[in-house]
Amino acid sequence: MEDTAESGDCNANLRWQSTGEQKVDAAVQQWLDWDRNPRTRAQVESLVAAGRLDDLRSRLCSRMSFGTAGLRAPMGAGFNRINDLTIIQSTQGLYAYLFRCFADLSSRGVVVGFDTRGQEESGCSSQRLAKLTAAVLLSRDIPVHLFSKFVPTPYVVSIASSAELLLLLKEHSTYIKVYWCNGAQIASPHDKEVLRCIEEQLEPWNNSCWDEELVKNSSLRTDPLTQINSFYMEDLTSLCFHRDLNSSCTLKFIHSSFHGVGHEFVQQAFRVFGFAPPIPVPEQKDPDPKFSSVRCPNPEEGESVLVNWISLNILRTGMWGLRQRGWKVFSGNELAALLGWWMFFNWKENHPDPAETKSVYMLATTVSSKILQAFARMEGFHFEETLPGFKWIGNRIHELSKTGNRVIFAFEESIGFLCGSMVPEKDGVSAAVVVAEMAAYLQTQKLSLNQQLHNIYRTYGYHVSKTSYVTCNDPPTIQRIFSRIRNFEGDGSYPKACGGVRIVHIRDVTTGYDSSRPDLRSVLPVSKSSQMITFTLQNGVVATLRTSGTEPKIKYYTEFCAAPGESDVSRLEEELQKVTGALLDEFLEPDKNHLIRRFV
Repeated sequence: MEDTAESGDCNANLRWQSTGEQKVDAAVQQWLDWDRNPRTRAQVESLVAAGRLDDLRSRLCSRMSFGTAGLRAPMGAGFNRINDLTIIQSTQGLYAYLFRCFADLSSRGVVVGFDTRGQEESGCSSQRLAKLTAAVLLSRDIPVHLFSKFVPTPYVVSIASSAELLLLLKEHSTYIKVYWCNGAQIASPHDKEVLRCIEEQLEPWNNSCWDEELVKNSSLRTDPLTQINSFYMEDLTSLCFHRDLNSSCTLKFIHSSFHGVGHEFVQQAFRVFGFAPPIPVPEQKDPDPKFSSVRCPNPEEGESVLVNWISLNILRTGMWGLRQRGWKVFSGNELAALLGWWMFFNWKENHPDPAETKSVYMLATTVSSKILQAFARMEGFHFEETLPGFKWIGNRIHELSKTGNRVIFAFEESIGFLCGSMVPEKDGVSAAVVVAEMAAYLQTQKLSLNQQLHNIYRTYGYHVSKTSYVTCNDPPTIQRIFSRIRNFEGDGSYPKACGGVRIVHIRDVTTGYDSSRPDLRSVLPVSKSSQMITFTLQNGVVATLRTSGTEPKIKYYTEFCAAPGESDVSRLEEELQKVTGALLDEFLEPDKNHLIRRFV
């Protein structure tokens, strides 16, 4: 590079070839000045050498922000990725905010948990990032309760809620979740304030922030694993209602953690309930950051990711029910219908006084099935909806508990369940063993899970639902799509019909509009950073379009909420399919907007 220092060229002293864009060059230089991880430094240098400007802009010219699942991004180099430097920056910002909020932070401390994911090419792993998180806090003499091995989310949350400690959690290594002292994920205004503090603390404080060995040498680091494991399994007994039946159950259960962390904890949970441990899927039992045995490690994708389980030809707890012909794949909404029924069934058995039901609540995110609402209408307890994301459910649980109310079940349709209120967060370990006990009880009644599901629908009304998505990698296109919906028939006029069926109500959480309310204002918090519009149709279908808070997707959710007595399921499914197709074709226009349809 030509030396142009005398002319004042800001690129004059660069040790790498300029990209030609001042903003990108400044970001590259800042990264190389701060990052000490040789692999992520090399990634940036390689992108510069290859002239990959789009990649450099994406990685270096923006930062992560809080979505429905925390700070989420791929691993790799860049200020908009998860890596050593951004973890240090995030922790420094979090410390600054906590120090401002809590005078006793140095005695309360922070809890840090991690799973087993990692990325070899960037030299990152959940455990390494957790140690760096701890190092930043220990460098400021803040006690750190760092688990010595991977644990499921509820273990970390349970410390925050029971001991009133603050919590920083690295979960799945693709996102950072931060929990407040109530045990629930942070929401506004905390999330915005944490981000602001991160922006003010970008340069690593000192060498100690990069020192993984601090966790071994500091007296301020403790390992809560043994104690919390004991507490969790003890608390789990509060969800066990028929232990006498479990030990004699002849059903076989299998479990897969999809190469995640759940295997040994689910095994323990089954023993607590009196069951034999479930049979593991051999190919998926052990943690594996590469998820080698599945094309997509997401149970939401259904049968395509569960092929290894089918080959075992037995009942899988939590997702599958054996029936006369083949297998039944339960959706998140269907499983929630079963779990909601089960939790209230046992509540009534143990609380025969109807007056006690008045303090009972069930919660669900607004894009989830309305089946719990049907339960509540008929049984006399309370039901509430929240915005998508379990952070909203967790915080609402905390608010309700302060007024003497009790949440006995909560869920989100994307396979997230909370039975009881042990922790204000979804808990797959407890949900798995609760499903097993429900199946064991139903066996004594000569019923399968699928038969009981239909019994529930016959009593409370069939709720037939469909959930899917299209992918859109162009944010301006997403903005145009939703702007068109809001001006469908002229300025500020929403659509009046979908698939020829009249729309009777519209709720737009992005703008705070709700046509069903006298004041036309939504009771759900306004969420301007994401798009979400719900349509209620005259035929009983409820349909929602929303952008994902974590991925480049437009998700759609449709459900036919039939009244009790409507049992022509084929007609309901046909009508739902018609509306769903119209929702996509008329409102999203996939072909015109070059949207990628879901393929499994």
